[in-house]
Amino acid sequence: MAVERSTALVLGRFPLGESDRVVTFFTRQFGKVRGVAKSARRLRSRFGSALEPFTLGELVFFDNGRTDLVQVDHFDIVRPFAGVRDDLDRLGHCAWMVECVTRLTGDRDANPTVFSLLVRALGAVEAGARPSRVAVLFGLRCVDLLGHRLRDDACVACGRDGVVTDGAVAFDVSGGGTVCRACADALGGVLTVGGGTLGALKRLRRATWREATALPLGRAETELRALLEAQVSGLIGQSTRSARFLREVARVSAPAPEPR
Repeated sequence: MAVERSTALVLGRFPLGESDRVVTFFTRQFGKVRGVAKSARRLRSRFGSALEPFTLGELVFFDNGRTDLVQVDHFDIVRPFAGVRDDLDRLGHCAWMVECVTRLTGDRDANPTVFSLLVRALGAVEAGARPSRVAVLFGLRCVDLLGHRLRDDACVACGRDGVVTDGAVAFDVSGGGTVCRACADALGGVLTVGGGTLGALKRLRRATWREATALPLGRAETELRALLEAQVSGLIGQSTRSARFLREVARVSAPAPEPR
């Protein structure tokens, strides 16, 4: 039985039996790994609070090579990212980023660049960056790194340039990018955003992380967030749970209408 070690993030967990947990880790060296943490649900578990979602740590596990589940030996906390859990908006956007990694990556498919991107994004939110902006930056880079980059320079259906019409541009997320007006009308089911949003998308792709966090986006940030959710939902075949959570948070957080 091989003993493996890697820096890892806790993506999620669920109970197994009376006292154990199955934990999903995103590791730098091995990609996504699922493991059984024995007695993790007991009051005096040796894991303590280490297996909370978003926690960054050093993972040691045993792998017999015969099953998909490894045996977690220990997980030592490096950074708990506790600050992302103290606010529902932070929590929801970080959960969306984690859900992207969970749903879009395969087991044992290592991607150190995506791993570093996720760690950086969680750190930015904890440090006080606007969660919605960080989610957009993470989402754009994550889908690009995983091979799902949306084309932004021509119609993906006919190849025509000049996709902005009357200040708006349509995206066929299932087709892989922007479409011209004629193809949008023929296809149906496209997502239309402002022409400024297309420009913002291009600027964010060229910018460094620091530059991108400072760019003024206005309405484009909201439209890019919707575009990314539509793309990720299309890739996984359903809307993300975290997006539904964020909509509910926005609903209950909205100020009550003033009495007439």
